[in-house]
Amino acid sequence: MPGENLTRDEAHERAALLSVDGYEVALDLRSAVGESTEAVRTFRSVTTIRFRRTGEATSTFADLIAPSVTSVTLNGRELDPAVVFDGTRIALDGLAEENVLVVDAQCAYSRTGEGLHRFVDPEDGEVYLYTQYEPADARRVYANFEQPDLKAPYRFEVTAPDAWSVWSNGAGERGADGVWRFAETKPISTYITCVVAGPYHYVTDSYERDGLVIPLGAMCRKGLAKHFDADDVFLITKQGLDFFHDNFDYPYPFGKYDQAFVPEYNLGAMENPGMVTFTEEYVYRGKVTRAAYERRANVILHEMAHMWFGDLVTMVWWDDLWLKESFADFMGSFSLAEATRFTNSWVTFANNRKAWAYRADQLPSTHPITADIRDLEDAKLNFDGITYAKGASVLKQLVAYAGRDAFLEGARRYFKRHAYGNTRLADLLAVLEETSGRDMKTWSKSWLQTSGVNVLAPEVTYDAEGRITELAVLQEGDELRPHRVAVGLYRLADGELTRYARTEADVAGVRTVVAELAGAERPDLILVNDDDLTFCKVRFDEGSMETLRGHLGDITDPLARALCWSGLWSLTRDGLMPARDFVAVVLAFAGRETDIGVLQMVHAWAQTAVTHYADRAWRAEGGRLLAEGGLRELRAAEPGSEQQLTWARFLAATASSDADLQLLEGLLAGTARIDGLDVDQELRWALLSPLAARGRADQARIDEELARDDTASGKRHQVRLLASRPSEAVKAQAWAQVVESDALSNALVGATIAGFTQSSQRELIAPYAEKYFAVIERIWAERSIQIGMDVVRGLFPALQDRPETLAATDAWLAEHADAAPALRRLVLESRDDLARALRAQECDAQAK
Repeated sequence: MPGENLTRDEAHERAALLSVDGYEVALDLRSAVGESTEAVRTFRSVTTIRFRRTGEATSTFADLIAPSVTSVTLNGRELDPAVVFDGTRIALDGLAEENVLVVDAQCAYSRTGEGLHRFVDPEDGEVYLYTQYEPADARRVYANFEQPDLKAPYRFEVTAPDAWSVWSNGAGERGADGVWRFAETKPISTYITCVVAGPYHYVTDSYERDGLVIPLGAMCRKGLAKHFDADDVFLITKQGLDFFHDNFDYPYPFGKYDQAFVPEYNLGAMENPGMVTFTEEYVYRGKVTRAAYERRANVILHEMAHMWFGDLVTMVWWDDLWLKESFADFMGSFSLAEATRFTNSWVTFANNRKAWAYRADQLPSTHPITADIRDLEDAKLNFDGITYAKGASVLKQLVAYAGRDAFLEGARRYFKRHAYGNTRLADLLAVLEETSGRDMKTWSKSWLQTSGVNVLAPEVTYDAEGRITELAVLQEGDELRPHRVAVGLYRLADGELTRYARTEADVAGVRTVVAELAGAERPDLILVNDDDLTFCKVRFDEGSMETLRGHLGDITDPLARALCWSGLWSLTRDGLMPARDFVAVVLAFAGRETDIGVLQMVHAWAQTAVTHYADRAWRAEGGRLLAEGGLRELRAAEPGSEQQLTWARFLAATASSDADLQLLEGLLAGTARIDGLDVDQELRWALLSPLAARGRADQARIDEELARDDTASGKRHQVRLLASRPSEAVKAQAWAQVVESDALSNALVGATIAGFTQSSQRELIAPYAEKYFAVIERIWAERSIQIGMDVVRGLFPALQDRPETLAATDAWLAEHADAAPALRRLVLESRDDLARALRAQECDAQAK
């Protein structure tokens, strides 16, 4: 990986020297099918780049990662590939004012999800291709200047097997010569160009509005066609286009709008203009909850927002990645709530997305939303909870601070002023100052250019009659920020906990008195950051904590309830609330949670509490209590309901007793039944998982399940379950497959790691902690950055949660001070999670 890196300074120097007029890219993908005797299967890539020299220097470089280059021609002059190409860059000397570079190369198909990924469907042997480039993998497919500020128009042509169809950013068709040719794109960055090719199942529709006609397409593998609900995808797409046209006053600028659901995808989705790609996990093979459809709709709208924030107007360099990702994350929830059936999307945002942000902002690698991105490895790791969810949270705060109308008018001016160009932070702040009249520089300094999360807590006094004499909001944090917050007062009456008073206030400094609430009757619950206007951790006063322990399930407002769940989880993560106390609240009130997305998040937190934060002596008891609670709620849930399915999956994730495992075996065999529970294929794999991990399902049983579901999804499940079996030989084989070999695809690497790391097998995998620290630097050097990230994060010995593991981590960091910064960041983050777990265990041990 080091040879593939590109620094910010190099990119800035090249941008000062060059202006790109256009690309013509010709790919021959016929080699994707048929037998191959090559160790690395390759395809021909011929690129013509027309560019101008705008600076004084006469030398630069083009980017290309390829096994071999056949020829390089600059302005008609043949260059020797052996001299100018080093495997990652092509040296270019003697530049004229106007230049034409032609590169003929053999590029490699990918099995890591980076570049041009090749997937063979085990179900029918069909081959599917798609590209994924962000932040800088277009150079694995064609020669280019791989940085976001060297935008240019593109013309693609693709030669493919006769039975295939091919898609790209622009509209295309197959010519009489069998070559697919695509319309020239608008000026866009390299990382959002795209090619999808193969025998995909393709459905079409159309969006029409005020004379604008946008052809719509949606596709997936043929094997998933029977599960593909394209009508719902198109419904959300049209609702999103209506919303963005209404609010952005800038028509969708990229012609057609295709959406491809592709296999073995590393991301949730990617905003390639005119050709958005998604993980095919969003094509649901079995029954799922409304929350799953909401997540998919959110991602569809997130990527659509990128057509404006990111594609039309693009950041200069990855420092300002937030200019696209934070806005898209915010707009996903914003449009979801206002334009679709998922009107409670801000509840999911508060409980789910912000949990990701809160964790990221408390890691040692935390960074300002506008980050210091030195190179591409930094950029890759900064697609994180801060850039996405914290940035979106801050934008929600900005809307409260500047006003909705001013915010949207600022966006409209931003698009019109910078269309097809590149921007920095100052460009956006300028238009927001114009429209809001607010001082955006001061706001930006506090919120965008500093790191860390504040803690807000109420401080309240009462008179003899029980009325509030003074209510203040206390703020903690290294950077005391201005917050626009709502403070809600809740009263318990007739079994319901409802809000009876609310006010908004500007909180600043250590202590802010909220005068408007003086004189109010004593509340049972004080909720700071009611309605989730700002980004902060919430604390509760003693009376409110007592209320939540006894009545959390009585809160009638779903957003307020979600915020309280989140607040209690924050206390648990911070080692201020014993894990067993959090589990007790879950067991008491999770069964009454009506929002499925919140319930699923609470389930995940409860499992983490027992697995990582509970005292070791109490873990088994905690696990037993969760499984008992899961079974109780499963039996109590309405037959056929989303709650029933969610609790069934929770039971599968927590089952450990002989009785529980026998029930799962009976459900799989059909000898046991729970009224209304449809045990479809995806649920079958979930029920089989604990049986494999507990040694009650051997390879023959797992292979038998694969025979029922001999598909790509089934294969991933099989690989995961095989690696989860409690055997020294199994663990040794799984480790070797991931660490000592690169034969597995990205999806199967992830499945193997997930199977290897079973919380019930701490002792079995303990010997691999020492091996982990011995191999990670080699892994980082030899593998692609995506696989390197997966291995370094996934195999960190977090389950060896003892001080000795923390010491071993510290020793590695001390001895590898010169390791790649991105690698050190991953290890530091895992170390912080481990240290947090140890602190939480101490807190829980004191609660005996």
